[in-house]
Amino acid sequence: MPILLSPNSLNLFLECPHCFWLDKNKGIKRPPPYPYALNSAVDELLKEEFDSYRQKKIPHPLIEDNDIKAHLFYNQKLLNQWRNNLAGIRYFDSVLDATLLGAVDDILEFDDGKLAPLDYKSTGSKAANVYDRFQLQLDTYTFLLEKNGFKTPRKGYLAFYIVDKDKGFIDRLPFRKEFYEIETNPDEVYEIFKDAVSILKLSNPPAHSHDCQYGKWFERARTMNI
Repeated sequence: MPILLSPNSLNLFLECPHCFWLDKNKGIKRPPPYPYALNSAVDELLKEEFDSYRQKKIPHPLIEDNDIKAHLFYNQKLLNQWRNNLAGIRYFDSVLDATLLGAVDDILEFDDGKLAPLDYKSTGSKAANVYDRFQLQLDTYTFLLEKNGFKTPRKGYLAFYIVDKDKGFIDRLPFRKEFYEIETNPDEVYEIFKDAVSILKLSNPPAHSHDCQYGKWFERARTMNI
């Protein structure tokens, strides 16, 4: 069976190799979280908004306001491919016989032709949190861009749209915008990718990680004969 991994797959591997092995080899997935339908809707609307600026080839205010010396990537056809969860931007490693794929939200292009990933995030929390999985996501996108022959500044960007609850709700959600520039390190991605693939090739799953709450629940249920 072909091995196809994504940034989410790598994050699961880092969280718990056992859960990762079950997910990819047996289709046994962790219980899903609450659906984030509103986040998905905001994501789609943001893509439409950014695309409207892209089509006109004019700067997006969020990029200008944060003094980023780059413009939106103008190749809409290629961007649509990279956004697609089934196509994405991908890298096949013949030695590992495995593919790493990422579906980007957007891409910034600098005057020297370098490309950097831009990811939209929406949240109802009071503040934006740059979680480790966001860092891995941007690292992986940078890795994939470089493996596809593009130069990068080894930076990624997060555009947070935070619900501003202080302004109340008047037929629409008010958002506060925050923009983060993140240094990316694609050099570590290949090792994570390689280690994840090696785990998948084991005939039996490794132990749960020490911090895996699902492993702790299973062990407690087992000892109680549930």
